[in-house]
Amino acid sequence: MLFTVKKENIIEGLQKAAGIIPTRAGAAYLRSLWIKAEGEVLTIMATDANIEFTGTYPAEVKEPGLVGVNGRNFVDLIRRLPAGELRIRLDDATGTVILEQGRRTYKLPANDPTWFQSLAPFSSEGAVVWSGDFFQEIIDRVFFCVSDDEASDAIACLYFKPVGEGHIEVCGLNGHQFALTRFTHDDLAARLPEEGVLIQRKYVGELRKWLDGDEIEVNLTDKRLFVRSGDGHETLSLPRAGYAYPDYSPFMTRLAAPDVSLLKLNRKDCLDALDRISIFNTESDRCTYFELSGSEVMLSAQGQDTGSANESLEVSYNGSIGRIAFPTKNLMEILTHYQSGELTLGRGALRHQRHGRSRLHRTDHAHENRRRKLLRRKLGALLEGRFHHEAPLSPLS
Repeated sequence: MLFTVKKENIIEGLQKAAGIIPTRAGAAYLRSLWIKAEGEVLTIMATDANIEFTGTYPAEVKEPGLVGVNGRNFVDLIRRLPAGELRIRLDDATGTVILEQGRRTYKLPANDPTWFQSLAPFSSEGAVVWSGDFFQEIIDRVFFCVSDDEASDAIACLYFKPVGEGHIEVCGLNGHQFALTRFTHDDLAARLPEEGVLIQRKYVGELRKWLDGDEIEVNLTDKRLFVRSGDGHETLSLPRAGYAYPDYSPFMTRLAAPDVSLLKLNRKDCLDALDRISIFNTESDRCTYFELSGSEVMLSAQGQDTGSANESLEVSYNGSIGRIAFPTKNLMEILTHYQSGELTLGRGALRHQRHGRSRLHRTDHAHENRRRKLLRRKLGALLEGRFHHEAPLSPLS
């Protein structure tokens, strides 16, 4: 194998590939970056056995071939080289990859190409064109609510669900918050299965690095979600999770009931007030208390060692609840994910409960029913006893 390529043409792709290569654990082929030279194209591939990356870049190929190298070392070396042409060849006699640039020469151990396992290809059939920054905005609206406890199965995933007439709901859920955003995209809604699509939190983090203002192509198979750059040169694919997401529709219906208490307020005024009041929260009481009336809400907090704080906000309130408390930091986090000036907080006229902080654990099949009941109970407790966060988005133009 022998080819030349410009550093500036491949460095971004190399860094994306390096981001998914395991640092220590895993087989040697997983820690490898795979390079294939053929025709006038250099293909760079990497996987951690779950996430897969493929990038194609222009190169002058003199001898085709396939080889693997230690991914992180190879990328770190090229990143530190100056811009310009790189000459890369495989020395079969010594089993090394030789990289040359001007008066510089480097040798890296080559991995046997028989270790290479083909990656899942992107299929253009049924692919949907989408805005990368819009996709990023959707994820940002709900991602902070996705549980970071991998043992929680479905609620450790971002959930996409078609709900009819081209509408899609995207949900995030943890032990404290529930976030839902809706948007419209006819083509994507038609591609989503009725039961929805789940992507684990740990994979969504890698997906977010990909999204910017450029167009992307999205496609699905039974097992994977594919995202391809608009120019078709780079593809990222993620595994779909096989869990069943908790049914949140009964709680959404209840929140739309006529007996729901509604509080309309200025987002920035409330956020600023909460920021000041948080100074007076303590380890034993991290809440801000809302005293509600028709046109005013009194926010307060106090602690034996911190003192007390009271702030009044002009609001529009219609409901039967006179006093309610929210965890200050959690509510502030939610408010920062909105852009509109005025927000509505809704709370159903529901029975009060005391809610523990029990964690959900992965169990064997004998306990599956109990686990699902616990998930439903946790979701119910969340929406009944805490607060609901729903972030509407404008349809994609």
